Amino acid sequence: MTGLDWAALALFLLCWLFYEPLLGVVSRRSGSLNSDMKVVREVWMRAMAEREIRLVDSQLMGHTINSASFFASANLLLIAAVAGVLFGGETALAGVAGVAAEVRSMPQLEVKLGLVLAALARGLLDFIWSIRQLNYTLALIGAAPEANEAGAAERRSIFAEAAAAALNPAMQAFSQGVRTYYFALAAAAWLFGPLWLGGGALAVLALLIWRQADSPAARAVRVARRLLP
Repeated sequence: MTGLDWAALALFLLCWLFYEPLLGVVSRRSGSLNSDMKVVREVWMRAMAEREIRLVDSQLMGHTINSASFFASANLLLIAAVAGVLFGGETALAGVAGVAAEVRSMPQLEVKLGLVLAALARGLLDFIWSIRQLNYTLALIGAAPEANEAGAAERRSIFAEAAAAALNPAMQAFSQGVRTYYFALAAAAWLFGPLWLGGGALAVLALLIWRQADSPAARAVRVARRLLP
């Protein structure tokens, strides 16, 4: 690989690995969609603990688990497709090399496809962990103290905090899994040259930060979060 390839790869890894710290800085300054949704989910769990019938909460959790399962299944299919090319022999690699604009050797193509595969594999692990944690949260909702139980107000409050402490990391893992799709696309752009990789990484970083800090959805959730107790 050329020096430009190494520089673009370093920039890609920098954007991928330091997105979370950068988002933390943005959150402290103006708030972010993730931090606002964390508060919303905490309020949700407190409201859940006070409800007599928790059917709506269970349905919402089931929908979330189905969404995570869908993304995990799609991710697994993409991993199988990329791995099929990567380990499918010279014929499969030659077919991709014919499409790629800047591939000087088969080992170089393998490295570029390997980066895509690594991004997708990281996303699959995030989705799996998210699904596991969502199932734990669903069990906690089912085990929550009854709303009409005498003298259980403090127990319900503590239980709601515990449920939120399980739900928020689950949704964070889900967000990390979705994010890997963006970075996998940036990694795939490397097939067309190092400038595409570096530009793709910066574009993905800018897009994700904008969606977290200043998108219409982020502004709407921020307004709603300020109205919550």
